[in-house]
Amino acid sequence: MDLTYTPEEEDFRARLREWLGGVLPTLPPKPSPDDWPGRRAYDLGWQRMLYDAGYGDVHWDAPPTVRLIFLEETEKAGAPYVGANFVGLLHAGPTIAAEGTDAQRARWLPPILRGEQVWCQGFSEPDAGSDLAALRTRAWRDGDDYVVSGSKIWTSHAEVADWCELLVRTDPEAPKHRGISWLAMPMDAPGITVRPLRTLAGSAEFAEVFLDEVRVPVANRVGDENDGWRVTMVTLSFERGTAFVGEVVACRRVLGELAREARKNGRWDDPVLRRRLGRLNAEFRALWRLTQWNVSEAEASGGVPGVGGSVFKLRYSRARQDLYDTAADVLGPDSLDLDRPWVLDRLSSLSYTIAAGTSQIQHTIVAERILGLPRGR
Repeated sequence: MDLTYTPEEEDFRARLREWLGGVLPTLPPKPSPDDWPGRRAYDLGWQRMLYDAGYGDVHWDAPPTVRLIFLEETEKAGAPYVGANFVGLLHAGPTIAAEGTDAQRARWLPPILRGEQVWCQGFSEPDAGSDLAALRTRAWRDGDDYVVSGSKIWTSHAEVADWCELLVRTDPEAPKHRGISWLAMPMDAPGITVRPLRTLAGSAEFAEVFLDEVRVPVANRVGDENDGWRVTMVTLSFERGTAFVGEVVACRRVLGELAREARKNGRWDDPVLRRRLGRLNAEFRALWRLTQWNVSEAEASGGVPGVGGSVFKLRYSRARQDLYDTAADVLGPDSLDLDRPWVLDRLSSLSYTIAAGTSQIQHTIVAERILGLPRGR
């Protein structure tokens, strides 16, 4: 498989670098981490700048390799991340682009691209654990609407979202994977209650969402009724395929910073620490190559990432935790100081073996869909 870039792709990289170099110094200061309305406005403002410059649709209306270059270069340049609208730009938007009707694409994609709307993800539930298909949030037909009742948890940025990509059970009698539908739910609909959740790192980007007979138009269903599990696999392939690209670049940058800090504070004299840093360097270089391979595969198969994203997610989650455990060794006693670099990142890294599908689920996907091993009984 050819992992080199074409002249056209390198030209895109050069033009993007030049644009970033001119626009990034003009950005206002970032809001404080706890100011989510402010962060929403900041993130949507950045998306509008991308849109006006012709980069707004790169996450789903560009070849996967161009998307890879975009994520690599914006991270290297220190550009703002998609932030509050990562669900809309990286998950819901690509899913609607791939699975939605012409009317749905015309309705929902332009506002996401122009930086006008934020989406959240209503997938996980308190009683389902890592078994997403065990969800219980119920939706029953009433004329042209679904009436939805239930609850969701770990709903990213629900308190500032306009829309929610929502999984509901539309046929409780069907096998659990076959009775699910994928809905777009307006977050201002009557019957929705949002309660923010505070994480170990002290942030509150997640929320519980309670749904009490919320009416969602049938026209907001993406895909056929009871075909939501297949649509969800498209969403998760984007979540595990290319959504972490920028974070791999960021981890490689952090690794270099750790090496410099170790040289400065004397920890570099420890041969065990040097070996750990060297192994992590090899790990993230390999993950970057795996990312390129997954993107090349997606390009050959119509733009949707394949199950190789689960291999990436599995290894990246562990490598990220190893990176920030090593950061704690470099910092020594300062690793308990929340104001020092990398300390809060270490706390947030603990979630990566759970977020976007637990490592146990990724092991099962790799075993069954890549290795062809039999399903467990």
